[in-house]
Amino acid sequence: MKITVVGTGYVGLVSGACFADVGIEVVCVDIDQKKIDKLKNGIMPIYEPGLEEIVKRNYESGRLQFTTDLGEAIQGSEVAFIAVGTPPGEDGSADLKYVLAVANEIGEKMSDYIVVATKSTVPVTTGQKVKATIQKALEKRERAMDFAVASNPEFLKEGAAVEDFLKPDRIVIGVEDDRAEKIMKRLYKPFQLSGDRIIYMDIPSAEMTKYTANAMLATKISFMNDIANLCELVGANANMVRKGIGSDPRIGNKFIYPGVGYGGSCFPKDVKAIVRTGREYGHELRVLQAVEDVNDDQKYVLVNKVKKHFGEDLRGMTFALWGLSFKPNTDDMREAPAIVIIDELRAAGANVKAYDPIAMEEAQEIYVGDKVAYCNDAYDACVDADALLLVTEWSEFRLPSWSAVSKLLKNKVVFDGRNIYDRKHLEEEGFVHYGIGI
Repeated sequence: MKITVVGTGYVGLVSGACFADVGIEVVCVDIDQKKIDKLKNGIMPIYEPGLEEIVKRNYESGRLQFTTDLGEAIQGSEVAFIAVGTPPGEDGSADLKYVLAVANEIGEKMSDYIVVATKSTVPVTTGQKVKATIQKALEKRERAMDFAVASNPEFLKEGAAVEDFLKPDRIVIGVEDDRAEKIMKRLYKPFQLSGDRIIYMDIPSAEMTKYTANAMLATKISFMNDIANLCELVGANANMVRKGIGSDPRIGNKFIYPGVGYGGSCFPKDVKAIVRTGREYGHELRVLQAVEDVNDDQKYVLVNKVKKHFGEDLRGMTFALWGLSFKPNTDDMREAPAIVIIDELRAAGANVKAYDPIAMEEAQEIYVGDKVAYCNDAYDACVDADALLLVTEWSEFRLPSWSAVSKLLKNKVVFDGRNIYDRKHLEEEGFVHYGIGI
């Protein structure tokens, strides 16, 4: 079986590599020639655990190919996945220009029946627009040719995307006819050997499922952060409250950890997009608007604690930041809380020394020159700093040598943005510890 994946970003590259790893012939397409050349030389455009190995292995075997020629790639392909970006517009809506450009080119160059499946996160009715775009391109060619559209949203967690794809908890597929369903069922059969996890539905429902899933997870995060802030005011401990509610199977213990807010390429963009969709149909999604508002405010919580401790004027002070990416095991800086924290510290006159195991190269695209001092390791960031801010809970930050940290910092003060440190232990070490909701 041969398929084409258009787009070699986070979704497209992981999907293409994992399909190839189960024996499918995959051609990944991108308009960026430099990116394609780097991929052929084993240079990854993103950091994702396990991705480099799986790409190299399948490229060397010939099952995974890279090209800029979409017309050549789709010849003989039974499925063409659209996995290009859908950046948010100023009003929060998803910009479909790249998705529809791919659909148009497929219509211009297809020569046989093909299932065009959207993997990009797209709003409801996108499937109809993709179908109309392909049909219009065929009419311009004066060609009558059967094809099908489908929606196959991804549910990959950054930092665990390869494992999620190879061992999915569910596969959602929106289709409009039996022929397309049979092809998609055959494509995903290698991932169903331990049980059938495919959920078939209509295309609009599949499109809506993706947004709803991310919106629900974002809601849990903002809800817990809102409760954590109240806990702090009333003298309760948010960590204990989290354990108390997380033991209830109706709630569960995932996505209820207090922190400095969510970021990344999915939650912020998708919450904005579904809120925008609601407004287009005259329906205000009031809960999700509150989710977004709480998250925006939460990114300022850690700096507010810094200012409460040291005062509003931070001129001449230096702060160590541990973690830059929006979550561990990724270099993704999109909508990362670290950006707001750095901007606020610098606006108050402070200097910032930062260390992240993976994301510093990405951060340097945002903060060029001497705006941020990038350090060799976590301890290097603490040298002569006035306090330490834990922003991203990388595993290497979980159990540092506090005796070493205390010798490097000017003040033994830790602002724990992820509640990963035991306050009692830190106080025994002579530190002042500030957490979220505790």
